[in-house]
Amino acid sequence: MLELCDLLVEAGGRRLLQLDNLTLPAGQFVALLGPNGAGKSSLLKAISGEAACRGELLFHGQSLRHWNTQERARHVAVLPQASSLTFPFSAREVVEMGLMPLSLSRQAGADVVRAAMIDADCLHLAARSFPGLSGGEKQRVHLARVLVQLVQAEKTPLLLLDEPVSAQDLGQQHNILRLAVRLAQQRRITVLAVLHDLNQVLRYGMRCLVLAEGELVADGEPEAVLTPHRIEEVWGYRPERYTTEERFALL
Repeated sequence: MLELCDLLVEAGGRRLLQLDNLTLPAGQFVALLGPNGAGKSSLLKAISGEAACRGELLFHGQSLRHWNTQERARHVAVLPQASSLTFPFSAREVVEMGLMPLSLSRQAGADVVRAAMIDADCLHLAARSFPGLSGGEKQRVHLARVLVQLVQAEKTPLLLLDEPVSAQDLGQQHNILRLAVRLAQQRRITVLAVLHDLNQVLRYGMRCLVLAEGELVADGEPEAVLTPHRIEEVWGYRPERYTTEERFALL
């Protein structure tokens, strides 16, 4: 479980994010929503330790600031928006970077890497040069890397995904979102993902958080939160909402 209390992120004297209280329990796939500049990436960076912040960040009852680097890496993994890696590694070698905080035999490590690459649908890219891959292929390779990173977590881990489907085609978008749901349901991982497609959130999200101007303005089940009125308030666009046999959808 992750608990945030009186969280404040600032940069250059400007407030980027302010949250009073937020709890993310194990086994939830939570969509993080909001317009550009709302504070979504700031929240992920604060949780991961990449951005300085004030306030309490408690993970399983203990301040994240007190977790040593190795234990934190085993329990909190981050998929960034884009990769700056330019070394001529193979895709498999990039995924193997996720083994660094772990204590596995050579064979066990190879098995974990293979399983993660299958989950992220990038095993067929294993021998390819990473810099030569497309943006979507790189994104899936890095997804496999962060999945590897969490396999030895002793407590329920946290997976932070910053726009995980931004570079994917339609089929891969749904594959990745289905994987996120499975990770939450079957492995009890807490998954927090920045997403922009509200229909995908309605289809896959268990819960959604909506940020606007650095504040949390809505929190709850997607069908209750994503009303035309609230969407217009936050994004400046009023969609039409209709009901299919299984769920709501937006136009």
